[in-house]
Amino acid sequence: MNVLTDPDVRTQIVATVRDFVKNEVAPIARQYDDEDLYPHHLIDPMREMGLFGITIPEEFGGLGLDHTTFAMIFEELSKGWMSVSGIIGTHHVMAHIVAGYGTQDQKESILPRLATGELRGALGLTEPEAGSDVQNIQTTAVRDGEEYVLNGSKMFITNAENGNALAVLAKTDPDSEPRHRGMSCFIVEKPATGLKIGQHLDKLGYRGLDSAEVLFQDCRVSTDALVGGVEGQGFKQVMFGLEGGRINVAARAVGVATAAFEAAIKYAQQRQTFGQPIAQHQAIQLKLADMATKIQAARLLTYEAAAKKDNGERIDLEVGMAKLFASEMCGEVTLEAMRIHGGYGYIKDFDVERYYRDAPLMIIGEGTNEIQKLVIARRLLEKYSI
Repeated sequence: MNVLTDPDVRTQIVATVRDFVKNEVAPIARQYDDEDLYPHHLIDPMREMGLFGITIPEEFGGLGLDHTTFAMIFEELSKGWMSVSGIIGTHHVMAHIVAGYGTQDQKESILPRLATGELRGALGLTEPEAGSDVQNIQTTAVRDGEEYVLNGSKMFITNAENGNALAVLAKTDPDSEPRHRGMSCFIVEKPATGLKIGQHLDKLGYRGLDSAEVLFQDCRVSTDALVGGVEGQGFKQVMFGLEGGRINVAARAVGVATAAFEAAIKYAQQRQTFGQPIAQHQAIQLKLADMATKIQAARLLTYEAAAKKDNGERIDLEVGMAKLFASEMCGEVTLEAMRIHGGYGYIKDFDVERYYRDAPLMIIGEGTNEIQKLVIARRLLEKYSI
């Protein structure tokens, strides 16, 4: 069970992030998205605010905040530019894995450097032939004395280029049945012999943040890189990390949708048709009411999952619901915001088109929504078993 953040501390931290977004992020978002530029100059301010160590325990140099505050921070960052939240997204998945399952030596060695942003983490999970079907990964790790030799490739890896550490899921026992018991997780720091960054991916949205292919060609890492020091635990460790990841994805969706809604309701009060602002037309009012209601529902689902995680409860059902509902809601709200803007919503002079392009990532990423539905259904059948 995590220590709950004092409400006054939470308010202060979220306000600080909101000011940072207003003054530093929002002014550059349109240009950096358009030119696919990485915001290197934002890293130091994010370090100073402690954003690389939001939930990392204070004993390891982090802020030690609860997951509700974590969600609020991701929401605020994403309102300004969702790509900025990605700088610390999979970073915190990696931190969560190490904090939850690392050996004491690993915690003492890795977590303080993650907390300061000296290490900036990525998650090496998805492969060209293994996304939703995680058990089909082909990357292998073979022990050779006091080292493991990794071979394989990962795809769609956020922070692959600008980060300097990866939590990599690999097969240490390819013949294991069930297959997930043959997987292990390794913390691979750059530079590493045999680790190469492949193709930089040119994306529809989520631009300005690097996503790339990662290649392991006889990549050698110390046995100390094995999370927990025990083989066969990687699947469980990564799924644990993704629980926090799905909270941040749901929160991102709430943030992007909120930005789209706020842009739409402001525009609706300025744009006039038939002699009055379009906000006075019932058709627009119905849209705005639906948008605001769905956003608040998604926000509350996200906060509920975060609160239960802080209480030490199992949350695969709640976080699956939050991620599913929030991401689908974000897609709907950003499209409605574009409709309210009309033709102006379709051009790059307005931010609404960026919100619309960013929204699909939350539907696809951190486990597709089809996978979330399966997880939800299985948990419900388990919960209501007769």
